[in-house]
Amino acid sequence: MTDQTSPARTPQDLNELITGGIGDSPLRPDGTLKVRGEYAYSSDLWAEDMLWGATLRSPHPYARIKAIDIGPALRHPGVYAVLTHEDVPGENIYGLKVADTPALAEDVVRYKGEPVALVAADHPETARRALKKIAVDYEVLEPVTDPERAAHDDTLPRLHPGGNVVRYQPIVQGDPEAEADVVVSDVYTLGMQDQAFLGPESGLAIPAEDGGVDLFLATQWLHVDQRQTARALGLPVEKVRFTMSGVGGAFGGREDLSMQIHCCMLALHTGRPVKMVYSRDESFYGHVHRHPAKMYYEHGATKDGKLVYVKARMYFDGGAYASKTPVVVSNATSLGTGPYVVPNVRIEGWGLYTNNPPCGAMRGLGAVQPAYAYESQMDKLAKALGMDPVRLRQLNAVEEGSALHTGQVLDSPAPVAELLERLKQLPMPPENRTAPVDVRELPGGTSNTTHGEGVVRGVGYSVIIKNISYAEGADDYSTARVRLEAIGGEPVAMVHTAAAEVGQGLVTVQQQIARSELGVERVNIHPNDTNVGDAGSSSASRQTYITGGAVKTACEAVRARLFDRVSARFGEDPADLSLSGGKVVSRSTGVLADLVDVLGEEAIEETREYHHLQTYEMDPETGQSRRVHVQHAYSAHRAVVDVDSELGLVRVVQLDCAQDVGKAVNPDAVVGQIHGGSTQGLGLAVMEEIQVKDGHIRNPSFTDYLIPTIMDTPPMTVDVIERGDPNAPYGVRGVGEPPTISATPAVVNAIRDATGLDLTHTPVAPEHICGIRP
Repeated sequence: MTDQTSPARTPQDLNELITGGIGDSPLRPDGTLKVRGEYAYSSDLWAEDMLWGATLRSPHPYARIKAIDIGPALRHPGVYAVLTHEDVPGENIYGLKVADTPALAEDVVRYKGEPVALVAADHPETARRALKKIAVDYEVLEPVTDPERAAHDDTLPRLHPGGNVVRYQPIVQGDPEAEADVVVSDVYTLGMQDQAFLGPESGLAIPAEDGGVDLFLATQWLHVDQRQTARALGLPVEKVRFTMSGVGGAFGGREDLSMQIHCCMLALHTGRPVKMVYSRDESFYGHVHRHPAKMYYEHGATKDGKLVYVKARMYFDGGAYASKTPVVVSNATSLGTGPYVVPNVRIEGWGLYTNNPPCGAMRGLGAVQPAYAYESQMDKLAKALGMDPVRLRQLNAVEEGSALHTGQVLDSPAPVAELLERLKQLPMPPENRTAPVDVRELPGGTSNTTHGEGVVRGVGYSVIIKNISYAEGADDYSTARVRLEAIGGEPVAMVHTAAAEVGQGLVTVQQQIARSELGVERVNIHPNDTNVGDAGSSSASRQTYITGGAVKTACEAVRARLFDRVSARFGEDPADLSLSGGKVVSRSTGVLADLVDVLGEEAIEETREYHHLQTYEMDPETGQSRRVHVQHAYSAHRAVVDVDSELGLVRVVQLDCAQDVGKAVNPDAVVGQIHGGSTQGLGLAVMEEIQVKDGHIRNPSFTDYLIPTIMDTPPMTVDVIERGDPNAPYGVRGVGEPPTISATPAVVNAIRDATGLDLTHTPVAPEHICGIRP
C-alpha cells in the first residue's frame, strides 16, 4: 500500500537506489583479489592426504608403441599408481566434435607430447622421477607435416581410418568464372599461435563415497568435460561432478580436455585426492593452439572498385586430432569474403590431420586466418586501383539486408562503413621527430638501436566480420536458476549457472542482469558446477548473449510468480507492476510494498533455458544456407606503426578500434575486452608464433615464445557504438573476439604501408622486412 504521508516514488526514483545494473560499470567482485594476488586459482587447490599426478608424453611426432614397462616406476618409493591405456575403465576415446582422441595412447602416438602413461605419487618431484623410469619401446615413423599435401596426396600415411581430411567445405555463389577489370592475388600464410594463458592446466580430483568423483578445475565448458570424462571412466554422468575453480585465462585453450580424465583416473585408482598441475613447457604440449593456415586468394573488381568475384583455397593444419577443426573450416569459409558484398564466389576450405601439435579453439576461431588474407587483398586491390583503402572498403561494405556469399541475409544492423568512417576521424598520433628524440618511443626502444634514422611510419586499416555463438544447426542454449528470497531483512537474488568465468567478466554481467530485472541490490553468484543445466562453452563470444538470456528469462519467471502473489494480495493487475529499489511498484498507485514483506519466509526459485534462433548447416556442395550463423559482429582497426627499415624492428605507435557491441551491458568491461583482444591481435601480427619443425615444437616457453607486454602495448582509442540486434537479449552483440581478428591485418597493412613490401606471412619478422632469410 502507498505511504499516504509522502509523495509516491516512481520506478525511476527507485532505480537511483540500485546501482550496477545494465549499462553501468560496477566493480568486478574478483578484481580486487586478483590485483592483490589473493585470488584462488585451480593451481592453488589443496586437500588433505593429497597425491600428485604426472603425465608421460611421447617424445615422437609419429610412432608405433611396441611395449610399455611400468615395473621400475611402480617400485619407485612414494609411487602409488602407474596407469596406461589398459587401465582406462570406460571408452578410451573422446573429442569435442569428432571422437578420435585416446585418453592414453594405445598402439600409436600421433604427435609429440601425446599422453602415454600416468603416475600418482606423494610429491610432484617423486612423480616426475617415476615418469623417467617408465620404459616405452617406440618404432619411429615418418611424420605427416604438410597439411596441403595431406589434403591431396593419397600416398601419405592415413593418420585416421577416414583419411587425413577432417572436413572439406566448398562455397559457390554466382558465376565462379566471372571476369574483372582488375585482378590481384597472392598466397598468405599464418603461423601457429598459442593462447598463452598464464594459469597452467590444473585440477584436483577427489574420490567420492558413492564410487564417483568430484573434480575441481579450470575449464571453459563444465558439462562437455563431464560427459567426455564420464565415458572414459565408465561411470554415469551424475557420478562425475565438476566444479569450476579460478581460471587463469583461457582464450579457447581450455575447451579440449587436458588433465580431466587423467586426474580422475588416478583418484579413483588410488582412492585418494589427486592434484595435477602442468609446467609451462608441458602446457605448450598439453593444449591445442590456433590453426596455422595457407590461403590462396584472388580478388577481381571493376575499374571503379566494385568487387566482382573472390576465389580462395584455404588449408588449415588441425594437427593430430580433430578438436574444433570442423568449426574452423565452417567459420573460415562462411566468413571468407569479409564484410563485403561479393556477387561471385568460389571458396574451398580443408581442415587436415597431420602429426603436428593438435590445433583447436582460439579467440576468433576460424575468422582470424581469412581476415588476414582478405584484408591484405583489399589493400593490394586499393593500390592496384589507385584508390583510398578505406574508401574501397566502404564502397563494398555490407549493410543490414545484404546477402552474404552463403545466401544468408543480414537481419540486424551491419554498420561496417560507419565504423570505418568513425575510425578515420579519430586523431592521429604526433610524429616523434622533435629533438631530442626519445628512443623509448622508437623501434628497438631502450636497446638504443636507432635515433630515428631509417625509421618510416605507416598507417593501416582493417574491418572484419565474425559470427557469434554456435552455428550450422547446433542447439545453442544455456540454463540459469534464479532464487529470490529475504535474508536479514534484505531481498537477495542468487544466480546459479554452469557458465565459465574465464576472465571476461561474466560474473558481473549476471549480477547486472539480475539487479535490473529484479530491482534488488544484492545478487550472489552460486559457484559454477554441473549441478545445474548446461551453459555451453565460454567461447564464440556467446555467454553474455546466451547465458545472459537465460538469466534474464529466469528472472522474468521469478518476477511473474512474485507479481501473481502481489496481485492476489493487493488486487493489482500484474501487467502494471514493476520492481525497483527493493520495492514493488504499481504504475497507477506507486509503491505497494517492500519486496521483503511480499517474500516473507517463502523463496521463489525458477530454472529456465534460453535458446537462440535456429541455424542451418551449409550445403556440402554449395555452402548455401538460409542462416549459417545466428549473429554477426563487426570491428575495425587503424594501426599506426614506426618501422626501422634497416633492422626490421617494428613499434606499434597507436592501435585504435571502432566496434559495434549492440548494447554495452558493462561499458568498462567492453573497453577492457577490446584492449585485450587488440593486444592479442598485435601479438600475432609481429611476434607470436609456435615454431614447429618436423612435428617438434622448438620454442615451448615464454622465453622463446614471445607475447606482448605492457611495453609493447600502444595507446588505444576505442569508439564503441551500439546498434542493437533485435533478436538478442538487450540487443547485445558478442564483443570478445572481433578486436583480435581486426587488429592483426591492420598492423600488417600498416607495416606494408611503411615499407612498400609485399608481406604475405604473419607474424611479420625482422627478416621479412630486411629481406634476410634465416
